[in-house]
Amino acid sequence: MSSKAAFNAIKGVLDTYSAGVGALPVRYENEFVQDLLDANTAAWVYVEVFGDFFDQASIGAEPVTANRWREGGVVFMHVMVPSGSGSGLARGYAGDLIELFQGQEIDGVRFRDASIGEGEPGRDFPNYWAMAASIEWERDTA
Repeated sequence: MSSKAAFNAIKGVLDTYSAGVGALPVRYENEFVQDLLDANTAAWVYVEVFGDFFDQASIGAEPVTANRWREGGVVFMHVMVPSGSGSGLARGYAGDLIELFQGQEIDGVRFRDASIGEGEPGRDFPNYWAMAASIEWERDTA
């Protein structure tokens, strides 16, 4: 899992997005989705934020923990659309979500390569089909 700082930066962007007119509801790891299912919500987003490592990004400081450290990871935004509705709707929402982060640095988190469907092909769930939008990110600590 990512650090709290990286997660909060990503969550802040998506929470602002989901509060907008015409935006999709967003849920994160270990949050309930039953309200969306009960309401037969047409489309929504399930978000997972992974942090893979802390790599030493500078040398020479004493103690070694005073060096700059780089955290890296991926945010997966699983766009959930009604089963049987095709992939076009999900791809459109996935593109919109990627545009929120593309080329941005937000609260020290830099967003890098993005993909629609890479590593996470469309998957069926009860009443929904998921298309993943993913974005690699990194964050340095002093």
